[in-house]
Amino acid sequence: MECLFIGPLLPGHAFLERRYLIIPGMRSSRLYIVDTKPHPTQARIHKIIEPQEIFRKTGYSRPHTVHCGPEGIYVSTLGGGGKDGTDGPPGIFIMDCQTFDILGRWEIERGSQEKHYDFWWNLPRDYMVSSEWALPPQFENGLVPEDLLSNKYGHRLHFWDLRARRNVQTLDLGANHQMALEVRPAHDPIKEYGFVGVVVDTTNLEGSIWTWWREGGKFHAEKTATIPPEPASKDLLPPLLLRPGSDPWLARDGRSLVQFWPRQNRLPPG
Repeated sequence: MECLFIGPLLPGHAFLERRYLIIPGMRSSRLYIVDTKPHPTQARIHKIIEPQEIFRKTGYSRPHTVHCGPEGIYVSTLGGGGKDGTDGPPGIFIMDCQTFDILGRWEIERGSQEKHYDFWWNLPRDYMVSSEWALPPQFENGLVPEDLLSNKYGHRLHFWDLRARRNVQTLDLGANHQMALEVRPAHDPIKEYGFVGVVVDTTNLEGSIWTWWREGGKFHAEKTATIPPEPASKDLLPPLLLRPGSDPWLARDGRSLVQFWPRQNRLPPG
């Protein structure tokens, strides 16, 4: 389960209430709608949306992040169609905020977007930003060391015309900046900037935080903070970090590098 959501509550719809809990099953590709009334301690399953329905109506799988939006409930996915989720790119689909029916894909023109992770928007400025993680074979059975060292995980930000549902610009943070994950825009919608966390730089094992902003009609991004790696005993490191010619390092910050190791190896604190 990932990214639980209480909803629906949409902008301009004050009559709606935060009553239902939407639980995406990332591995099963199911969606569970839980009714929290009359009291959260008496919650019950209101509706289950089976993966076949999601596949049929969107071509997507592995639902992950849920946000309320201007046209309904937005659900991002990490997989496309097919058994392993690689038959087509992942993306975002929309659900009706009252019936929880799946309305279909959100994107009309996706451009070069082939991977997906988080997304957020600036409603007054009418744009969305999305990030990239990986395709299902790269995370469902643990991190794939060969793919990481070959810089095959996500490393780009995509900016969208929210109303037109069109990818208007893609920024590549550099192939060595692997796994651009959570995006966080400024809380003040007048401000056209935000942040994204990058798990690891494969050249030095640093984690990093990047700032993105719009200026002159174009989006830009630069690295504004780094989380340095920390020396550790070889006995504490996974084989990935013991490759020939490399120094053994373990990132100190559990929100950047270490958060992915438990999928294969449980490491003690550095």
